[in-house]
Amino acid sequence: MTDNKTWTREEILTIYNKPLMELIYDAAQVHRLHHDPLKIQVSKLISIKTGGCPEDCGYCPQAARYHTNIEKNNLMPVDEVLAKAEAAKATGSSRVCMGAAWRNVQDGEDFDQVIEMVKGLSAMNMEICCTLGMVTENQATRLAEAGLHYYNHNIDTSEEYYKEVISTRGFNDRIKTLENVRKSSLKVCSGGIIGMGETVNDRIGMLMGLLKLSSAPESIPINALVPVEGTPLEEQEIVPIWDVIRMIATTRIVFPKSTVRLSAGRMQMSKEGQALCFMAGASSIFAGDKLLTTPNPGDNEDMQLFNLLGLTPTEKIKDNTGKVKIRKDQPILETVTDEKWSRPSHIIERNIKATEKGKELRKKLKQ
Repeated sequence: MTDNKTWTREEILTIYNKPLMELIYDAAQVHRLHHDPLKIQVSKLISIKTGGCPEDCGYCPQAARYHTNIEKNNLMPVDEVLAKAEAAKATGSSRVCMGAAWRNVQDGEDFDQVIEMVKGLSAMNMEICCTLGMVTENQATRLAEAGLHYYNHNIDTSEEYYKEVISTRGFNDRIKTLENVRKSSLKVCSGGIIGMGETVNDRIGMLMGLLKLSSAPESIPINALVPVEGTPLEEQEIVPIWDVIRMIATTRIVFPKSTVRLSAGRMQMSKEGQALCFMAGASSIFAGDKLLTTPNPGDNEDMQLFNLLGLTPTEKIKDNTGKVKIRKDQPILETVTDEKWSRPSHIIERNIKATEKGKELRKKLKQ
């Protein structure tokens, strides 16, 4: 179980289908080889720009075409972001992830403002991640030079099932973004969502998609779908906790050195279920009472669980170098050539129905 092992789909499927107790035990052994099992990284997720996204991702309440009653806002001021990060750090967070509901990063005033946010957070000695949509290589390098550590862009599911969830951007656009990130000095954060109606083979396919990248992601979030009223997936049943545990354990074994993050869906999980996720190899959670737009256990509840299990939040190690190391010799360009992102033309019926429903609801509200 080394980093350079070449996994086949059949091998990963065999791991996933092991008796649960054996699977957890195997994953725990791998976890202890590469990570401290009593350390948990606590991350704060800040929605710096909420709602109004032009995409049609079937799971997402931030898509403008659906009516989900979320409170939309423009890009958050820099000082407000830094204040939220300070408060999170005071309650044990060592990592901040900033999310903006954009299709892709656009050069200009808003992106310059995000750069200032990154610089401010870097000065606070926190690990920083951004998820801003599709990004060019030069944009990723600008973020790295500002002090960003990770860029998140989930592939969501298998390439095959992806077409049943999203029609406004192609799967390969996600891969291209991750490769752009990899070419800069940034670390890659990419995982997926389970519980969207996919098969077990699709879950294995998602891991295979990550294995096809030029190198393994340093960070892999595993999300459980939170069905939100108004989205195409609003009627999906909550994925069983046993499936979440299996997915985390399998991910831990296949990607032994990556940080596996127990992400969205914890509100639907018992303390016992979360404990088994940590035992199976999850070593990070998102803290606070909200993840972008969906509920999440509060800081106090998480600390109570940590105390019960004997877990300790990790701290960011102080970096005294005073500068960011860029892994490339070429200079950062002042202007960026636009990337040609795709707009697939296939139809997803449930997305169309949710869009039409959203239009009708908005008409009624205007009457």
